Amino acid sequence: MEMHDKKANLPRRAAALISGGLDSMLAAKVVLDQGVDVEGVNFFTGFCVEGHTHAIRKKDRSRQKRNNALWVAEQLGIKLHIVDVIDEYKDIVLNPKHGYGANLNPCLDCKIFMVNKALTQDVLDRGFDFVITGEVIGQRPKSQRADTMPVIARESGAGDRLLRPLCALNLPPTLPEREGWVDRDKLFGFHGRDRKPQMALAESFGFSDYAQPAGGCCFLTDERYAGKLADLWQSRGVRDYDFDDIMLLKVGRHIRPAPHYKLIVGREEGENNFLSGYRWRFVYLDTVSHTGPLTLVDGEPTDADLVLAARIAARYSQGRSASEVSVNVHHPSGARRELRVAPLLPTELEPAWHVGG
Repeated sequence: MEMHDKKANLPRRAAALISGGLDSMLAAKVVLDQGVDVEGVNFFTGFCVEGHTHAIRKKDRSRQKRNNALWVAEQLGIKLHIVDVIDEYKDIVLNPKHGYGANLNPCLDCKIFMVNKALTQDVLDRGFDFVITGEVIGQRPKSQRADTMPVIARESGAGDRLLRPLCALNLPPTLPEREGWVDRDKLFGFHGRDRKPQMALAESFGFSDYAQPAGGCCFLTDERYAGKLADLWQSRGVRDYDFDDIMLLKVGRHIRPAPHYKLIVGREEGENNFLSGYRWRFVYLDTVSHTGPLTLVDGEPTDADLVLAARIAARYSQGRSASEVSVNVHHPSGARRELRVAPLLPTELEPAWHVGG
């Protein structure tokens, strides 16, 4: 009893899922302002949008390259735990119990997974009393609906220890509300896809510089990226991937002239530099006579395929209008040969070859 009384006099502690977007930032702030000791948790799946492409592409050099989850934690003055779940998350992507959204986004299973991880890793191991998310009923068609909210709470194991401060007034009171750890009257009843209430709340808190005001920070929700991932699975005949796979899908033009091989063509200097890091893993091409892209060849190309690949690389070089372009073909073994080819004409580049549209 004495230990219980001692804890009763201490601030309650909550683990907040921090994506780096506006909703999770506001949800944590609302609870933090009620005197709860809040710490953030961010799960790194490998599919995050922010940072990677902006850091890689030279044309994006002027864009901010901050980690938005870390930035949010800094603005709120809270500790942030970044947890690498790349390997564990693979089963969620490959075998989602509740299926995919519009593309290859397993949003409902993803939320269940992350709430469960926050619960099992932080609440039990570090003494947190409940979990906070920035979910809003009606905002996402797959995972944020009135009928899926109880599913997430139940299947994650969080039950009524899961608090959604931004839409709590549209839901039954949770344990933190019933116990008086948070004041329900200071929570919100946001609903639907309209972002104006969140933006007004952000303004009231003095937040003017925030990321992703419309939510969404996962490449799996992107139609083109999902098309590239589906193509990868189909070409290999197995639904699997590693971290290099999901990084390479974010970079360059992906062109598949035939089922047994694909080209990844750098679009500018930054992408060429990034792709060069994989030149010992793949056959690769670079243009010699004219400035042009570095091109990786993923698969088992024949000699005739490499000639076509060279013509495609020449098509995207500054020699696209020349009668002939010199292209070096490098093999992982170190062997190299030079091809002199006519750049592929625009009419010869089949639209269907472009993976992901």
